[in-house]
Amino acid sequence: MLRHNVSHGRRGRILPELSNQTSEVHGKRTYYKGRLFNTVDVVIVFSRWGKVAAAATTAILIERYNCQEIIFTGVAGGVQHGLNVGDVVVASRLVQHDMNATPIFKRFEIPLLGVTEFPTCECRRDQLIKAANTFVAAAVGTGLNTMTTEEQRQKFHIAKPKVITGLAASGDKFFASKADLDQLRNDLPECTCVEMEGAAVAQVCHEHDIPFSIVRIISDSADDSADIDFQAFVKEIATLYSHGILELALTASSW
Repeated sequence: MLRHNVSHGRRGRILPELSNQTSEVHGKRTYYKGRLFNTVDVVIVFSRWGKVAAAATTAILIERYNCQEIIFTGVAGGVQHGLNVGDVVVASRLVQHDMNATPIFKRFEIPLLGVTEFPTCECRRDQLIKAANTFVAAAVGTGLNTMTTEEQRQKFHIAKPKVITGLAASGDKFFASKADLDQLRNDLPECTCVEMEGAAVAQVCHEHDIPFSIVRIISDSADDSADIDFQAFVKEIATLYSHGILELALTASSW
């Protein structure tokens, strides 16, 4: 039985770590099965962008592959003041910032579910926070300083990255203006970061009673001040974060 799914934006860095690998195509996505880090049987897939894509992918993982736990990694825009490129958010709960069925339901409430936020799996969250802290601080072994060069870190202005946990907001919108970001901060004062998939994954997992975790690497400030090459950051940095954090978390626990 396949216990876990690891879903994230780029698979190239982590697929070589998948032994006994097989693959299948469903819904124009390739699902890779195997044993990751010689530790746990997983299915790895790129969900694609947006809530619909993420929800569809999650449903297939649960229904077709019988995954009993979902881990989703990717990038996000920083919302909380003080977050910088290269910081990590391990979400404690997820909200859909674009859900608004008022006046029938409260703003952000998911119709018929009676909830506005979805909490992540607490025990896995603690493991991932510990792994992320180890990754950003490690001077040897699996860590940011050993998996990237000084030139890369300078290129993306990464210096002394930190790890936090808190509310992450999801919606089908790419934030690229200060006005929009200020409105989000006003609407959701506790929000740490914004992205496009996590709360959709959360809702599907909630409806199927599947524990889930969301890990986000901050790629930009979600406003018009960012000067980071987004695609380059994902390829050169975010994939290494996902790889390193997952390796540390999975190999340190009895999953």
